[in-house]
Amino acid sequence: QVQLVESGGGLVQAGKSLRLTCIGSGTMRKVNVISWYRQAPGKQRELVASIANDGGTNYKDSAVGRFTISRDGAKNTVYLEMNSLKPEDTGVYYCNAIGAGMRPIWGQGTHVTVSS
Repeated sequence: QVQLVESGGGLVQAGKSLRLTCIGSGTMRKVNVISWYRQAPGKQRELVASIANDGGTNYKDSAVGRFTISRDGAKNTVYLEMNSLKPEDTGVYYCNAIGAGMRPIWGQGTHVTVSS
């Protein structure tokens, strides 16, 4: 069983930066892709960025050039570096893991609030 724990959220002013951390444990060898999703108040959860085992990355259009997803395989950790934050980046950020032979796993989420 895979477990994910997020951290690093907080309250920041627009234009500032935050780094989110997702630490995985359990049968991480089954995991192929780890992603960060965001759920803004009153909205559906949406994909922000993802990273595959081969290092390939994918970003939501609004995150391109501002956010960077990276991973440390030795530590089973994925980071989301968020720069030039905007109020519309506010939401709960969830870490997600998918892989062959496993159901999608979600973390508990970490809150990010960007004030204008």
